[in-house]
Amino acid sequence: MDEKENNPILVVDDTPGIREALHKILSKEGFTVFDAEDGEQAVKILQQNSIALLLTDLKMPKIDGAELLKIAKTISPDIEVVLITGHGTVEIAVDAMKDGAFDFIQKPFNKMTVLKTVRKALEKRSLVLENRSLHERLRSSQAVEDVIGCSSAMRRVMELIAQVAPSSATILITGESGSGKEVAAKAIHDASPRRDKNFIKVSCAALPETLLEAELFGYEKGAFTGAISRREGRFELAHGGTLFLDEVGDINPSVQVKLLRVLQSGEFERLGGGKTFKSDVRLIAATNASLKELVASRQFREDLYYRLNVINLEVPPLRERTDDIPLLANHFLRMYSKKNDKPLEGIAKDTMEVLLGYGWPGNVRELENTLERAVVLTRSALILPGDLPQDLITNAEKTRDVASEERMLTIPIGKIPLRDIEKMVMDETLKQARGNKNVASKILGISTRTLYRRIDEEEAAQDQED
Repeated sequence: MDEKENNPILVVDDTPGIREALHKILSKEGFTVFDAEDGEQAVKILQQNSIALLLTDLKMPKIDGAELLKIAKTISPDIEVVLITGHGTVEIAVDAMKDGAFDFIQKPFNKMTVLKTVRKALEKRSLVLENRSLHERLRSSQAVEDVIGCSSAMRRVMELIAQVAPSSATILITGESGSGKEVAAKAIHDASPRRDKNFIKVSCAALPETLLEAELFGYEKGAFTGAISRREGRFELAHGGTLFLDEVGDINPSVQVKLLRVLQSGEFERLGGGKTFKSDVRLIAATNASLKELVASRQFREDLYYRLNVINLEVPPLRERTDDIPLLANHFLRMYSKKNDKPLEGIAKDTMEVLLGYGWPGNVRELENTLERAVVLTRSALILPGDLPQDLITNAEKTRDVASEERMLTIPIGKIPLRDIEKMVMDETLKQARGNKNVASKILGISTRTLYRRIDEEEAAQDQED
């Protein structure tokens, strides 16, 4: 079914000419359109049909547009509402936006204005429903709720988690330190059929060679000095469940051989023992290093790399999903306010500006530590800029200064298509903003959501060319 047929529009106006004009504009574009001549008739249609967008006049008898907005949101909370305003009603329309209206159109209007506003409203509704669907799919599988994000980058991560979780495929999670690789691994486990079994995690970088082998495969009494009794390894403890190997790139060659064998046959022996054990384990590995480069330098087995990298899930760094910073910051604020029994009202606007302007080299982990510190130190009901580390404030200011520096971009007119020019400007602006999409969007004069959408469009176009 055509997407427009899934987004029925209700047009409400007591002036027949306006109502008919809007119906004609929208129906010619393929939308399913319902008409109502007043608010009472509109309420009946809303109760009997699933309406995606309400396009209503503001001044009407019986039930005006502002009141109809509230009724529509009660009947269908997901509906988007666009108001039609005349002379002297713009201020009322602006106030109505505080009650949930998406936007307003002023009379007299033209076709392009109507279609542009309608499409933006439906796009917003689609994004909200998509994000909610992903969370519900994870939540319905008892997945953890720590996967927080509304950015397009994190929506793709959540979509992939929901898609791969029911399988038993080995997954390699890549991303910078502190970006949330372990959270993603736990979400996969919690959304999988193995959710009722153990989720066992091992930090490969934190254990020396001999101890790592013993931790993974277990050992028999007397296998080495200090082995005074038999001990089961992580593969045995994770039987039926999930084993998460963090920083798998740090595993030494001898352990890599044994790990490859387990992945191929599910068999292993304990240290100092001759008995072969079998383990049914779903393996998830993570690394902040490039395993391809380690393979090229012969520090990591190529066959093991391909065994681990059946499905790759890349967790983006926080600087590439600045839309998620307010969500994450407020999540950590609530968490540490409760933990420290210190109720706070929120984060001040100028503090949030600092958080949005900072590059976060330590990613989500650094943001969490920053909010924990701020909660403990603040003497106010709000988190203020002074509650943040001074070096963070200084670095955020430097980022803004770099973004404000004037740089020249030479474009040969008449030889490059407009789309390519826009891409060049967008790419150079992102470089100037050091990858901070919040700063880049402000320089470009567009919303961060629009910037993400343009990036997605360019990536899709590149994929088609490839």
